[in-house]
Amino acid sequence: MTEPLHASHPDIIKRLNRAGGHLRSIVGMIEAGDACVDIAQQLHAVEKAVASAKKALIHDHIDHCLVQAEADKGVGSAVEEFRAISKYL
Repeated sequence: MTEPLHASHPDIIKRLNRAGGHLRSIVGMIEAGDACVDIAQQLHAVEKAVASAKKALIHDHIDHCLVQAEADKGVGSAVEEFRAISKYL
């Protein structure tokens, strides 16, 4: 595995791996015929975990990458990067 780009990436990877494992267990719940309300509750938890990871990644990008883009290439570059990532908010 290569070195993470940002200090927050290992934590984000852990969150996503946990969500992935949880999602696989939900597939097992469906296959086992568990109650739909229980499955929906677990899907909601996975959805929240993925949204939390996305939020952490975007905030990290804003805190680090946009500042670096402004320093390296000027405000216009930072604004363009913000426009590009803001569509995922």
